[in-house]
Amino acid sequence: MIPRDFIDTLLARVDIVDVIDRRVTLKKAGQNYQACCPFHSEKTPSFTVSPTKQFYHCFGCGAHGTAIGFLMEYEHMSFPDAVASLAQDTGLQIPVSAHEPDRPRPPPALWDALEQAAQFYKQQLKQTPRAIDYLKRRGLTGAIAARYGIGYAPDGSPLKQVFKDYSADALAASGLVIDGDHGRYDRFRDRIMFPIRNIKGQIVGFGGRVLDQGDPKYLNSPETPLFHKGSEIYGLFEARAAIKTAGRAIVVEGYMDVVALAQHGVEFAVATLGTATTPIHARTLLRHTDRLIYAFDGDNAGRKAAWRALENSLEALQDGKEVSFLFLPEGEDPDSYIRSHGQAAFLQLLETDTMPLSAFLVRELARGRKLDSQEGRAALIKDAKPLLEKIAAPLLASLIRRQVADLAHLQADELGLMGIKSGIGRRAALRPQRRPAPSRVRSLARTLLMNPLRVAEVDPCWLDANDQLSAQMGELMAWLHGVKHLSLPAIAEAARASTLEALVDELMTDLLDKDDSWDWNAEFDGAVKQMRDDWRRRRQQELAQRPLDSLSASERQELTELARS
Repeated sequence: MIPRDFIDTLLARVDIVDVIDRRVTLKKAGQNYQACCPFHSEKTPSFTVSPTKQFYHCFGCGAHGTAIGFLMEYEHMSFPDAVASLAQDTGLQIPVSAHEPDRPRPPPALWDALEQAAQFYKQQLKQTPRAIDYLKRRGLTGAIAARYGIGYAPDGSPLKQVFKDYSADALAASGLVIDGDHGRYDRFRDRIMFPIRNIKGQIVGFGGRVLDQGDPKYLNSPETPLFHKGSEIYGLFEARAAIKTAGRAIVVEGYMDVVALAQHGVEFAVATLGTATTPIHARTLLRHTDRLIYAFDGDNAGRKAAWRALENSLEALQDGKEVSFLFLPEGEDPDSYIRSHGQAAFLQLLETDTMPLSAFLVRELARGRKLDSQEGRAALIKDAKPLLEKIAAPLLASLIRRQVADLAHLQADELGLMGIKSGIGRRAALRPQRRPAPSRVRSLARTLLMNPLRVAEVDPCWLDANDQLSAQMGELMAWLHGVKHLSLPAIAEAARASTLEALVDELMTDLLDKDDSWDWNAEFDGAVKQMRDDWRRRRQQELAQRPLDSLSASERQELTELARS
């Protein structure tokens, strides 16, 4: 796990107002900041960010958390990714032991084997005129081949000469060789080799393309401890700077499309690895850019592939980010088009011929339907339902729902009556919508979040068993003993995924009512005195109701002292 003290240090360095304001425009509102909530559709701002307490809360849908939680919710990041993003912004180095502690780390031999193989393939390309001629016919220069580390795998099993121990487990575990019925042999033979790098630039696998005819046309590394086809993106490492400069990324279908576009100056292209775009691909790319363009052939197969990309992008959509589709003229792919028409013509297509995801979604839903009949409109709603419920961007989802409703001759709110829920609605339903009634136990609980070092001053026996919060309060007090040196946002993160998470979230929401001049120690002292006095009255009443001869000597003494106090 990432050490708790590192999380505390990180949150102390981060300004949540700055983190959120870079993504959602905030306006000053008293001591806090406000905006319309980015997690649900609203006209009046109910999303509040506290600069002193370093957390946010939406009084409309209940969204709540620290800077880490905001990145996880808004950017669809995992907890480690959110921590890494904030650490990079603040210049902090995450402790080495904290990186992916729950996953077994791939042995160094796997990385070494892939790197050694990549160097060998590059050398072989230089010595193979047939492979060089093939790349030249495709319009590639030596400079672009070197940039992407392109190589050539000879026929046969030449890795036997590269690795002294050809039987080493690392060669099979990294996907370089196959153990067949008649022995071990190289996986990649007589193919142009494209190294696949992760975002750190490390080689995790290869894609190989046949030079002439043969099946499969493209061959990828298998799933390995290093390589996961559904999450890696070819060319992203090389394209990062260009994506940032261009303010957009284009997703194409093949390795050759990526390098051909780069050869002609379009360096912000990437490709998925011979599979449909996954939600992980979409989330990763939308973390790098606000504009994502999918490029597909204009034929029926291209449209089907685009639809799969759309379906898998819905969960990654964010308001303020733009996803669109480019359908090339029939018979063209990005490689052939840019070689035939040039860079300027291709860039012009990106400006004028792209279709927004929303338009493509509605167009395909309506395609071939008789929307002048009840049956046709019912079929439209049936097919739209699972798609609309997946859209993660609340504002965009509302607009698309309205458009679908118009096609079905309905009002937008009637879709809800037909069982179509929004994704944000499901998330909001899990959050508390109303504040619980105030109580003395609750008052003490919230002051303890601001004064966790004083938890030792509270005797658990003072808790009123008739207060619904008392059971959780006892658990909270015991837990606070272990985190009492943490800051308020760090306490919130420590409670994440625990049985106390909901309670801590609720209590932190209560804290928004108090300004920076509020005397938390005075409130704590008052709450403790009230609870102690209440307990004394309850205890005195309990003892007084019992027959005197049933009381022990110590209980009689206690009753006398309680009566005097």
